Amino acid sequence: MMVMIMMQDGSYLAEFLLEKGYEVHGILRRSSSFNTGRIEHLYQNPQTHTEGKDGITGGHMKLHYGDLTDSTCLVKIINQVKPTEIYNLGAQSHVKISFELAEYTANVDGVGTLRLLDAIKTCGLTNSVKFYQASTSELYGKVQEIPQKETTPFYPRSPYGAAKLYAYWIVVNFREAYNLFAVNGILFNHESPRRGANFVTRKISRSVAKIHLGQLESFSLGNLDSKRDWGHAKDYVEAMWLMLQQEEPEDLVIATGEVHSVREFVEKSFKHVGKTIVWEGKDENEVGRCQETGVIHVKVDSKYYRPTEVEYLQGDSTKALTKLGWKAKITFEELVKEMVDADIHLMKNNPNA
Repeated sequence: MMVMIMMQDGSYLAEFLLEKGYEVHGILRRSSSFNTGRIEHLYQNPQTHTEGKDGITGGHMKLHYGDLTDSTCLVKIINQVKPTEIYNLGAQSHVKISFELAEYTANVDGVGTLRLLDAIKTCGLTNSVKFYQASTSELYGKVQEIPQKETTPFYPRSPYGAAKLYAYWIVVNFREAYNLFAVNGILFNHESPRRGANFVTRKISRSVAKIHLGQLESFSLGNLDSKRDWGHAKDYVEAMWLMLQQEEPEDLVIATGEVHSVREFVEKSFKHVGKTIVWEGKDENEVGRCQETGVIHVKVDSKYYRPTEVEYLQGDSTKALTKLGWKAKITFEELVKEMVDADIHLMKNNPNA
C-alpha cells in the first residue's frame, strides 16, 4: 500500500492502515526543511518503523523520496513496491496560494495525478492496484445546487479547483479506458490539530491559543461569512479506506452535511477559552471584541480575500452512508475544542511554534 504521507490526511491514514496491519509505503517530497513532524510518532515507534540503511526506510512503514512532478521516480517506486492500494493525497492544497502558484498547482494537483495513473499502467498493475484520488468540494465552487452531491455540476473558482477538476476526470477516464479500480473521494473540508498553520481553521485555533496564553492580542482574517461543511480528518480517512474495499469503484461525496461560517468557528474557539466575541462595524472595518475585557481580538484584512470566492459548501453524503455505512462521528464542537486544546498545549511548550 502506498500513500502520500506528509500531509494531515496522510498521517491519519498511515496510523489507520498500520493499525489494520498494512505495510505502508509513504512518498516524501524532498524539502530543505525537515517536514516529517506529523508522522514522527509513527517512525519513532519500533512497532511501526525500524531504521533502514538509507535512513528513511523501515519495517511496517517505509518512506521513499519522490515527487508528483517527476514521473520517472513514481514509476521506480511503484515498480519496486508493487502496491495493492494507492492513496493520492499529494497536492498543493491551499486555495488562496493556488492563485499565486497557479502553474505549479496545475502541475502537481492535475498532471501529478496523471503521472501516478500512467505509472500504474507502465508497471502493468492496472488489474491489481486500487487507486484513491483525493478529490475536493472546491470542485463545486460557485455552487449550482444546495446541498452538493455526486451529480451536482462542477464550477471551480480557483486554480486549485480547476487542477483538481482535471484530476477528477483523468481518474474517471483511466477507470473507463483501462478498467482500473480508481475512485474519487469528493471530500468536503476536514480539519484537525495537524492542519497546516496557513489554513483558516488552524490559524484561528493557533491565534486563540496564543491570546488565551497572553502571547498575542489580535489576528486578522478574510471573509468571515464563508460557510463550510467542516469535519474531522480522522473520520474522513476511514471513508477513503472504505471506498477501496468495495466490489465496484464509485466516486462518492464525503461530508458531515452541517454548515458553519468562519465567524462561527471564531466564536466557538473563543468560547472554549471563556471569551465572548461581539462583532462591531461592517466589511473591512469589522472587528471582533472580547465582551469580558473590551479588547479587540479579531480584525478583517482584504489581503486574505480570494479573487473569486466560494461562499457556501454543504455536502450530501447519503450515498456514502448507503454504500459504505459511513457517516461522520466527531462533531463540529468537538473538532473546535480539540484543535484549540492542542494549540494551547503546543504554545505553552513552544510559544514560537
